[in-house]
Amino acid sequence: MVRASTVGAHLPASGLDIFGDLRKVNKCQLYYQVLNFAMIVSSVLMIWRGLIVLTSSDSPIVVVLSGSMEPAFHRGDLLFLTNFREDPIRAGEIVVFKVEGRDIPVVHRVIKVHEKDNGDIKFLTKGDNNEVDDRGLYKEGQNWLEKKDVVGRARGFLPYVSMVTIIMNDYPKFKYALLAVMGAYVLLKRES
Repeated sequence: MVRASTVGAHLPASGLDIFGDLRKVNKCQLYYQVLNFAMIVSSVLMIWRGLIVLTSSDSPIVVVLSGSMEPAFHRGDLLFLTNFREDPIRAGEIVVFKVEGRDIPVVHRVIKVHEKDNGDIKFLTKGDNNEVDDRGLYKEGQNWLEKKDVVGRARGFLPYVSMVTIIMNDYPKFKYALLAVMGAYVLLKRES
């Protein structure tokens, strides 16, 4: 007759430490996943920095958040921008500008340009779907925009690609849930 207490006595010491080995493997996998995630984040940041240098725009990619530019652009469209200082701003061109006191840039069309003899340019913008020009959006006392206000000029777009961004802005709880699920997936998935 074999007693239960003697069964463990015949196993090698390494056999008793199965859970310790599993903990080590899980720690190693966790470290690997954290490093993998960090590498992905740093790669995205490097690509973003590269786009900033190539396009001369602090925001080379923006999302259209309102319907003020319909039918040209719709909510959720992803715009690609450049901001080369030597290119003159012309009426009819679509620009993304930032106004002092507002955090979110605006995507609208240039409707009037005033160029002075010394080369200074001032311009007025308006959304294609708006009734009036943008003077009501500018800071108080400002009637015209200058080149320094321009974040970039629209050079291309992908329609409706960024609807997820709009949903995340409209429903912040969805954003946090999505980020938590993505983070958990990256950290917990196992390589095959």
